[in-house]
Amino acid sequence: MEFRDDEVVVGCDAFRIYRSGKMDRLHRPERVPAGLDPATGVTSKDVVLDAGTGLSARLFLPRLGARGSSSGKLPVLVFLHGGAFLIESAVSPQYHGYVASLAAAAGVLAVSVEYRLAPEHPVPAAYDDAWAALQWAAAARDEWLADHGDVARLFLAGDSAGGNMVHNVLVRLASAPHPAAPRIEGAILLHPWFGGNTFVDGEDATKAKEMAMVWEFACPGAAGGADDPRMNPMAPGAPPLESLGCRRVLVCAGEKDWATARVRAYYAALAASAWPGSTAWLESEGEGHVFFLEKPECTNARELMDRIVTFVDGS
Repeated sequence: MEFRDDEVVVGCDAFRIYRSGKMDRLHRPERVPAGLDPATGVTSKDVVLDAGTGLSARLFLPRLGARGSSSGKLPVLVFLHGGAFLIESAVSPQYHGYVASLAAAAGVLAVSVEYRLAPEHPVPAAYDDAWAALQWAAAARDEWLADHGDVARLFLAGDSAGGNMVHNVLVRLASAPHPAAPRIEGAILLHPWFGGNTFVDGEDATKAKEMAMVWEFACPGAAGGADDPRMNPMAPGAPPLESLGCRRVLVCAGEKDWATARVRAYYAALAASAWPGSTAWLESEGEGHVFFLEKPECTNARELMDRIVTFVDGS
């Protein structure tokens, strides 16, 4: 059988990947300017974290005095957006709006990371940027963080590919030298993207194969394809889950999400492991992948936001 280089091997509304290795982004989101968000009262600004790599972040500061710690400062939450490592941005309408709402609801100073995307910057560039951004936030290398952030209450959150990145940052924390390792109070994995070469119960085989191709496109050096430990935390030889570098984890899924079978397996393995932290689970009935971005005002999205708020508050 002959194959054509211009044959689409993975296609969706957001991008097409061709057999030649070329990719088309079909919708480039507009850039929302930083500043005061009238809907939430949250003020944002953009900061360059590393001029050499181009790493930057959008910081979100809610109205002061509404919530916060006993010190009068706000918990700091580092957020990693989704998009299959290939698309989206911290400054797109979808993610700007979501993180602004999260900052307002939870009373956190949010650092939404504008990490490098594949294929221009293949994975592990995104993981490296996430690690660098966490280090930067923990060191309070910005006046907002220094004046208003309580880095002793540091959270890490992300959706889809960003949720995958959260797990991998926690793994890296476990092996980092103690002086260089920020202390994470809690991690929030929103519909995280995991995979594997062997299907798990309830997994859609066709979708799993498609997402495995996306992963290998984003990470050409993946060892074992979808069984690379960065994509499959339960793969043979993967770092043990009991070593995750945080105190508490909230894992969230959607009942009708293609990713949920894997997310359930991940949560079950973490809860059954010797990890000493506390685990929490929320599954949104009838909802698909990252529904809360497209329907932020729906009942289930509000329930999810409320759960995130209580998690940040410590319960």
